[in-house]
Amino acid sequence: MTTFCFSVVTNASVAVNLSICFHGDDKFKYFAYTLTYSMLFPVAFLSNLCALIVFTLQRKERPSSSSMVMVNMALSDLSFSLTLPLRLVYYSRQGIWNFPDWLCRLCVYGFYVNLYTSILFLTLLSMLRWHAVVQPLHHSRLATPNRVLLVCLGIWLFVGGSSSFFLAQGVVYRGGIPRCFEVQRPSSWQKVLALNYLAVILGFALPFVIIICSYSFLLNHLTSRPASLRLKKGNREPSVASVARRKRSLSLVTAVCVTFLLCFFPYHTVRTVHLHSVCGGWSCAAVVTLQRLAVVTLCLAASNSAVNPLLYYYCTQNFREKLKRASTKITNSRRLSRPEL
Repeated sequence: MTTFCFSVVTNASVAVNLSICFHGDDKFKYFAYTLTYSMLFPVAFLSNLCALIVFTLQRKERPSSSSMVMVNMALSDLSFSLTLPLRLVYYSRQGIWNFPDWLCRLCVYGFYVNLYTSILFLTLLSMLRWHAVVQPLHHSRLATPNRVLLVCLGIWLFVGGSSSFFLAQGVVYRGGIPRCFEVQRPSSWQKVLALNYLAVILGFALPFVIIICSYSFLLNHLTSRPASLRLKKGNREPSVASVARRKRSLSLVTAVCVTFLLCFFPYHTVRTVHLHSVCGGWSCAAVVTLQRLAVVTLCLAASNSAVNPLLYYYCTQNFREKLKRASTKITNSRRLSRPEL
């Protein structure tokens, strides 16, 4: 959702001109969101549903702390994907909201909850990976699945509570037409500007610094201590299991960093600049350009819900094995259910 701060603009005529300038470019927004959500919904819904099924099958075994975090990430992404059909219908109908007001509020709220729970879960996953590689014995005692679950619940409560402001952003009428994902009261956007900086600092910048530090220590440990990869004294060849763990750790480093740089960094940067362009009364051309960039980067941020399942698959060996077993069982059951000719 693109945010504005009309309350900072003291000249009423300037605010009106900005509103006209903004809504005059609605066609680009409607087209971009319709295209993105039509492709994103089936991928995000099916991939996260499949991930939850695989994680459920893993419950028969002893769950790991990392899998506990991934379950919560999949739940967050699946919940968000269920709101995408409503967004798709809204934008495909050129901005007409024919659903109840509470669904509009839930869609707005759900985007921010998904965005920042995903960031914090990725941060927690990165810290767990660093701790497991650098201090494996201490990690096995400290980071138990039950303790990690409590941390995940704390993340849900923190993000859900801090995002509750957006539950107040419901249906508004513009041109006699019910709209969603638009500014409700000009006086409320000063709070949005303050929340933007709070979200950027606590919800993006601080987690990103933690991830960079965790992976810097992790990479330094993997590259500077080759002896840790040896099986026994006198054996200079690394074990197969150690090499596999090292590859998975490096894969996770790459996947998380790419996710942050592609999905989260552009959105937070452009959103902040866009807010200041409107609040500062910049030219219409600048506002429209930044508005289009905000639309594109929001699409990238929303695509995070479809990117995370790739992280589960490529960075978790148990997940891949369970997925292959499940697909094999489904294939065999289909063969057995076929009638003989």
